[in-house]
Amino acid sequence: MAMIQAPTRDQLVRRAADVVPVLQANAAWTEENRRLSPETIEAMTDAGLFRMRTPVRYGGYESDTQTLVQVASELARGDGSAAWIAAVLTITTWMAGLFPDEVQDEVFATPDARVCGTISPSAMAARVEGGVVVNGKWGFISGAWHSQWQVVVAVVLSDDGAPEPILALVPISDLQLIDDWHTSGLRGTGSITTIAQDVFIPAERILPLGAVLTEQYASKENASSAIFRSPLLPVASASSVGVVAGMARAGMEAFMRRMPDRGITYTAYTSQREAPLTHLQVGEASLLADEAGFHAMRLAATVDAKGAAGESWTVAERVAARADLGAAVDLAKRSIDLLATASGGSSIFSDVPIQRITRDVNAVSLHALMHPDTNFELHGRILCGLEPNTYYL
Repeated sequence: MAMIQAPTRDQLVRRAADVVPVLQANAAWTEENRRLSPETIEAMTDAGLFRMRTPVRYGGYESDTQTLVQVASELARGDGSAAWIAAVLTITTWMAGLFPDEVQDEVFATPDARVCGTISPSAMAARVEGGVVVNGKWGFISGAWHSQWQVVVAVVLSDDGAPEPILALVPISDLQLIDDWHTSGLRGTGSITTIAQDVFIPAERILPLGAVLTEQYASKENASSAIFRSPLLPVASASSVGVVAGMARAGMEAFMRRMPDRGITYTAYTSQREAPLTHLQVGEASLLADEAGFHAMRLAATVDAKGAAGESWTVAERVAARADLGAAVDLAKRSIDLLATASGGSSIFSDVPIQRITRDVNAVSLHALMHPDTNFELHGRILCGLEPNTYYL
């Protein structure tokens, strides 16, 4: 495929902004049907937002992570579920770019190819001639309904019985999709369970997970690209953090739209805007949202700078990336919770956006990689001079 001129960061952010009205118009459908609407997928595809981490030789943009953060933040103004799908698929699309180049030829033969996936080793694999056969299932597969491929992690038992986790690419058509996504938040992400039953994966579509976690990637064509010179976990952290920063912006916008025409029941305030309490709430929520954006952009800028320089990452830097992610989630959630509290009883109706934004950010905050408590503990552990207690750095 001939290379195309990649859009600039500002152009992609403007495209994302143009998609926001479509996301807002389809938000209720998305919640009810527990997946993104065809119109939403089409709008994001037409905007090129699924190409941001596709290699340029396949017509992709190889966008840096600061671009990913700003695009996701913009999309989250319209719908947190849509922003989450766009962000998560940039991670797994990037992961596809770690595989041998002939495998990428197969994956990206589909225009605007979408790759979903996970890094949780919840399946088993048995070695056979030419590859492995996998059995098992993976939960929380965001975007599975809309993807052509899935990145999976499975465990192969070595000859001595030691577990050897592998990362592999599987056509989504080889898997069973289980419609089990019944949740309180991020309902529209359709993060369902997928199942492999005696699925054969050829050897060329398999990478040792240990090699991936230590930046031993298999692509020769992508080796010189700045975005493919960073570790998986900092990339994943920076790619997803824009969603929560955008949710905080969405919360502020939703609250401010209702505020002038909303009184405070059983008080003399006919407009919430006149109450000193509202001034305190809005002022604090605004600064919390700004702080979330700061941590999101600092994380992305670090990933971009180190990738451009081709610098290796220290353990402290890897942990700091996780800490920035946790801080952004914590600050965004606090901002939105404050505004939700200030929104009163009328905000519990399903057509009031703040209740959906609150449920969505709560769901994000419980994600294993993004949970503030987990990330803060890891950060503090390193500051106290101890070794990390996780491989996911």
